[in-house]
Amino acid sequence: MDSKSSGSDAAATSPGSLNVPRGKLLLPASCEPPLPNAPRKQLVWIVFGGTGHMGRSLVKCALGRGDYVTDVGRTFESSPESMANQHENCLGMLCDVRARQSVTAVVERTLAHFGRIDVVANCSGYGVIGACEDQDEHEIRNQFETNFMGTLHIIQATLPYFRRQAAGRYLIFSSTSGALGVPGLGPYCATKYAVEGLIEAMLYEIDAFNVKATLVEPGLVRRDEPDSDSQSANSHPLPTWGHFLIKPASDAYAHATSPALHAKRMVQWLGDRQPTSAVKCAELVWQLAHCSYPPLRLVLGSYAIESIRDRLRSVTEELEDWKHLNYPAAEDQAAAASSSAAPQHEDHGDREDDDEGSNGEEQDPAT
Repeated sequence: MDSKSSGSDAAATSPGSLNVPRGKLLLPASCEPPLPNAPRKQLVWIVFGGTGHMGRSLVKCALGRGDYVTDVGRTFESSPESMANQHENCLGMLCDVRARQSVTAVVERTLAHFGRIDVVANCSGYGVIGACEDQDEHEIRNQFETNFMGTLHIIQATLPYFRRQAAGRYLIFSSTSGALGVPGLGPYCATKYAVEGLIEAMLYEIDAFNVKATLVEPGLVRRDEPDSDSQSANSHPLPTWGHFLIKPASDAYAHATSPALHAKRMVQWLGDRQPTSAVKCAELVWQLAHCSYPPLRLVLGSYAIESIRDRLRSVTEELEDWKHLNYPAAEDQAAAASSSAAPQHEDHGDREDDDEGSNGEEQDPAT
């Protein structure tokens, strides 16, 4: 994948960057991303979910840049034969991230084959599109086991090695659903919220070990790999919308304008026209692994940026609307201060004298 495949509408480079082709996708200079044609270390990756939309693009990008990759497919959709002999720098394996032993086997095999691990990317994920009430316990648990427990298994299997190595990087794919409540994706959103909380808390714990992590939050990502011929398309039979199951709605949520059908309507309307490019996302994520100062979150795509910005603005406005319950308003504080500064009458006898006439006689109420 050369720089042209990243598209001419990419973000402009920063003024501090040198010898960067116009239109080249590049992270901000504050991250110290790798510059084109500059020497860089060959990294060893493990890409979980390497057979999905983002996973495929990321594996191709890393291999195309000269890195080494363990490409991890899902046990129940890929075969060992399909994962073998992909590239001279690639080790193909299968894994079920829901099972800790399966994840551990991938880590051990990678260390035996490449001798080290530098980057762990988790692109695996699973979701059910349907109303919260309609999703049964099995479907909900399967989403949590895949998205949250899978991430936890990956971290717990690799973090001891990263600590000993005093270096390492996690690239954890979250979603706009990790920052938004999307109707029709309630349990899936809950798993991504959980992943975001896990990674943000973990960052405080691992900072002293020089281990870094970034949550990647792509928007609506299309599969735009260059697989135009039918033979290539048949060898990679990926669904248009990734690993999502659309569950039929119950009668209560089945009417055409039901909010619970929002996610399903989005899928049907977009088809394969999702606005965000998987190839461009992969380019930026690859740079994350090679930059010096990665961010906590990398939000990709105008849909993701605008949606998350609107949600954060709403939260901020709501805080302002209700803060008076905890913090007195400025005018209330001024009134309280003025009241406390007013003179106080302690002698009740004097007040009684004041209520009477100046001559000591009781005044006529009519006067």
